[in-house]
Amino acid sequence: MHLTVSTPVQSLADLQRIEATPLAQAAPWASTYALIRASCEAHPDRPALTFLTTGQPGGPATCWTYRTLLQGIHQTANALHSLHIGPQDVVAILLPGGLAYHLALWGGEAAGIVQPLNPLLSEEKLLSLLQASQAKVLIAHGVDDGSQMRDKALRLQAQLPQLHSVLLVHPDGHALASGLPHGTHDFHALRQQQASDRLQSERVFRASDIAAYFHTGGTTGAPKLARHSHGAQVFTAWANATMQGFQASDVTINGYPLFHVAGVLPGALCSLAVGMHIVIPTAALFRHRDVVQNYWRLAEHHGCTLMSGVPTVLAALAGVPLNGANISRLRAVRTGAAPLPPELAQRFAQNFGLQINESLGMTETAGLSTVAPPGLRAPAGCVGWPLPHARVRVVALNSDDQATGQDLPAGEKGMVLYQGPNLFSGYLDAAETARSFTPEGWLITGDVGFIDEQGRLHLSGRAKDLIIRGGHNIDPKVIEDALGAHPAVELCAAVGAPDAYAGELPVAFVTLKPGSVVNEDELLAFTAQGVDEAPARPKSITVLQRMPVTNVGKIYKPELRTLATGAVVQGLVDRVLTPLQTPATQWPQVKATGDAPVEVDARATPEAAWAALKPLLLALPVKIRFCEK
Repeated sequence: MHLTVSTPVQSLADLQRIEATPLAQAAPWASTYALIRASCEAHPDRPALTFLTTGQPGGPATCWTYRTLLQGIHQTANALHSLHIGPQDVVAILLPGGLAYHLALWGGEAAGIVQPLNPLLSEEKLLSLLQASQAKVLIAHGVDDGSQMRDKALRLQAQLPQLHSVLLVHPDGHALASGLPHGTHDFHALRQQQASDRLQSERVFRASDIAAYFHTGGTTGAPKLARHSHGAQVFTAWANATMQGFQASDVTINGYPLFHVAGVLPGALCSLAVGMHIVIPTAALFRHRDVVQNYWRLAEHHGCTLMSGVPTVLAALAGVPLNGANISRLRAVRTGAAPLPPELAQRFAQNFGLQINESLGMTETAGLSTVAPPGLRAPAGCVGWPLPHARVRVVALNSDDQATGQDLPAGEKGMVLYQGPNLFSGYLDAAETARSFTPEGWLITGDVGFIDEQGRLHLSGRAKDLIIRGGHNIDPKVIEDALGAHPAVELCAAVGAPDAYAGELPVAFVTLKPGSVVNEDELLAFTAQGVDEAPARPKSITVLQRMPVTNVGKIYKPELRTLATGAVVQGLVDRVLTPLQTPATQWPQVKATGDAPVEVDARATPEAAWAALKPLLLALPVKIRFCEK
């Protein structure tokens, strides 16, 4: 049996009809291998994956059919089996985007447990993650280039006794040069020696078997590995495809990185499960400038019917003109991982005639928990209904912003809790797992929102202090720990400053020890040395005379966010009005006090200057109060 679906869900009644069929009957696959194999056998000659060598439409590309994909999965799983990888053993992946990543993912899950690694992490972080998982095999980029992934992999192997094999991958599928270091193998040469028609392990899967470890800490210090079962990943694929009405005839560009749960599950497994065609836009994915600049022509060339991206990617695409590209086949646009600015949704509708629908997902819910299906008209912030057979609750918060057991009526904001068949199997750290659930077994998402009268979830904020930059979670504690180590710093705090493109950018505030003198550049340089990932390094550091605190002495971050927003707004005022040579007496007055929304008084501002400035302010993903003529 392979997965086939009909039309997108449009109501609670549609969901109830889906739930009337027992889940074991609707989604009978015990593993991701079984799910993909069923699709490959149903659509053997359909294109499964097309890798674009460049970002130019009609440029060099490599296409694999579903038959080719399944053969490669078998070969990869069998190669790992020959290296004594079993269901409890971990296979780590350190690769750029490409066809081989899919072999490593799905062949790895067919043999053991996969651990996708973020190549942007420092070697120290990668080392700690591999130590935590006790990975035995690492599938890594195999050529010397600017990524330095090959050298990094070999250095990691030298420090990890349990990492007995490194499989080096030539990105074009070619043979690697002879004389590989001890303990390494040519990935493609090794797999091509294996049977391509079956799993030689004859493994019998259970839905509870662990399929993957995903790192959820982002830029946090200690490893935080979430365990996904095969059943959880299969459920996400089935439920997502069912709610959105995916078809085998669909085509999509998956520009999400495959070390991230969004790229692996909503972006890949959900598509492969129905026989969809996935286009991989170069090894750099959406980070490739030509991919973004040529996106609409690429969509036309490949006949794309679905598109998705985090809000930052969609914001970049909103600035790319169609230039005659025919995108009439595109029927749906999806986003998630970060708030969708209403202004961006309006631009997509006006410029391209496309509606953006949102979803809510977490690593802990195997990438997805609620979906606003295509065709559903809803305001920005509406992330739709829970997946079939899953449930969402909104409960009251106590004085410490912690979830209580008190359910709230429709329309009232509180903490979002989740239960469903795709809940993760816990972190490797049992104590961390315990902190993530209520005593009744509901996942505490950390999101604040409300449920409307139609049963749809709307998000209104986060109880956690994570800074979300383009869908990338940044733990402010990493910044605060690095900045707080400076000898002149007394108190410090990091928050997100609103940005029309990235959603939020990290900024920091400090107070200095009495008698200390230090400038912003010195603090920025010092902090950068202690923050591994470039996206987490603060864009500015402001020295305050007084740090806002609560009545019990805790730093009050809402007031800092107001200050950060005020600085962004003032920066936009300066950027627009200075070239216009508007007299200072006619500039808008920016007021950022307490934890209230920033106010902009433009009553004295000339209409032409205000017309140039206001759209930039409206594009910011925060509420601003305007006082106009």
